[in-house]
Amino acid sequence: MIAFVLLDVDVASVPEAAEALCKIDGVTEVYSVTGRYDLIVKVKVARNDELADVVTGRIGKVPGIQGSETVIAFRSYSDEILDAGFSLGGDAPAAE
Repeated sequence: MIAFVLLDVDVASVPEAAEALCKIDGVTEVYSVTGRYDLIVKVKVARNDELADVVTGRIGKVPGIQGSETVIAFRSYSDEILDAGFSLGGDAPAAE
Protein backbone atom coordinates (compact mmCIF):
# COMPACT_ATOMS: atom_id res chain seq x y z
CA MET A 1 0.00 0.00 0.00
CA ILE A 2 1.34 3.39 -1.00
CA ALA A 3 0.05 6.71 0.28
CA PHE A 4 1.07 10.31 -0.11
CA VAL A 5 0.79 12.62 2.87
CA LEU A 6 0.47 16.29 1.95
CA LEU A 7 1.69 18.47 4.79
CA ASP A 8 1.23 22.04 5.94
CA VAL A 9 4.36 22.89 7.90
CA ASP A 10 5.47 25.99 9.80
CA VAL A 11 7.82 27.67 7.31
CA ALA A 12 10.59 27.99 9.88
CA SER A 13 10.40 24.24 10.60
CA VAL A 14 10.43 22.77 7.08
CA PRO A 15 14.05 21.51 7.01
CA GLU A 16 13.86 20.00 10.50
CA ALA A 17 10.46 18.43 9.85
CA ALA A 18 11.71 16.91 6.58
CA GLU A 19 14.74 15.40 8.32
CA ALA A 20 12.55 13.94 11.09
CA LEU A 21 10.10 12.50 8.55
CA CYS A 22 12.92 10.74 6.68
CA LYS A 23 13.72 8.75 9.84
CA ILE A 24 10.21 7.29 10.21
CA ASP A 25 9.81 3.62 9.28
CA GLY A 26 7.47 3.37 6.30
CA VAL A 27 8.44 6.77 4.90
CA THR A 28 10.26 6.19 1.62
CA GLU A 29 10.56 9.73 0.22
CA VAL A 30 10.08 13.32 1.39
CA TYR A 31 9.77 16.25 -1.03
CA SER A 32 9.78 19.98 -0.40
CA VAL A 33 7.30 21.41 -2.91
CA THR A 34 5.67 24.60 -4.12
CA GLY A 35 1.96 25.22 -4.03
CA ARG A 36 -0.69 24.54 -1.41
CA TYR A 37 1.46 22.19 0.69
CA ASP A 38 5.00 22.49 2.03
CA LEU A 39 6.07 18.84 2.08
CA ILE A 40 4.86 15.67 0.39
CA VAL A 41 5.71 12.37 2.05
CA LYS A 42 5.54 9.00 0.30
CA VAL A 43 4.63 6.16 2.64
CA LYS A 44 4.87 2.47 1.74
CA VAL A 45 3.44 -0.13 4.12
CA ALA A 46 1.96 -3.61 3.84
CA ARG A 47 -1.36 -3.06 5.62
CA ASN A 48 -3.98 -0.43 6.37
CA ASP A 49 -3.37 -0.48 10.12
CA GLU A 50 0.33 0.22 9.53
CA LEU A 51 -0.64 3.25 7.45
CA ALA A 52 -2.75 4.58 10.30
CA ASP A 53 0.16 4.14 12.69
CA VAL A 54 2.65 5.90 10.41
CA VAL A 55 0.37 8.80 9.48
CA THR A 56 -1.37 9.58 12.76
CA GLY A 57 1.02 7.97 15.22
CA ARG A 58 4.29 9.24 13.80
CA ILE A 59 4.01 11.80 11.00
CA GLY A 60 1.32 13.79 12.78
CA LYS A 61 3.54 14.15 15.84
CA VAL A 62 6.53 15.69 14.07
CA PRO A 63 7.11 19.22 15.42
CA GLY A 64 6.15 21.98 13.01
CA ILE A 65 3.40 20.08 11.18
CA GLN A 66 0.22 22.13 11.21
CA GLY A 67 -2.10 20.01 9.08
CA SER A 68 -2.20 17.13 6.62
CA GLU A 69 -4.15 15.38 3.91
CA THR A 70 -3.52 11.74 3.02
CA VAL A 71 -4.23 10.18 -0.36
CA ILE A 72 -3.94 6.44 -1.02
CA ALA A 73 -2.65 5.26 -4.38
CA PHE A 74 -4.87 2.86 -6.31
CA ARG A 75 -2.43 2.06 -9.09
CA SER A 76 1.19 2.72 -9.96
CA TYR A 77 2.11 3.47 -13.54
CA SER A 78 5.47 2.68 -15.11
CA ASP A 79 8.33 3.86 -12.90
CA GLU A 80 10.49 4.27 -15.99
CA ILE A 81 8.14 6.84 -17.53
CA LEU A 82 7.61 8.68 -14.26
CA ASP A 83 11.33 8.73 -13.37
CA ALA A 84 12.25 10.11 -16.79
CA GLY A 85 9.78 12.94 -16.30
CA PHE A 86 11.53 13.97 -13.09
CA SER A 87 15.06 13.82 -14.50
CA LEU A 88 16.73 17.12 -15.28
CA GLY A 89 17.14 18.15 -18.88
CA GLY A 90 15.26 15.24 -20.40
CA ASP A 91 11.84 14.61 -21.77
CA ALA A 92 9.75 11.70 -20.55
CA PRO A 93 9.57 8.87 -23.09
CA ALA A 94 6.30 8.57 -24.94
CA ALA A 95 3.90 6.00 -23.54
CA GLU A 96 3.14 3.21 -25.96
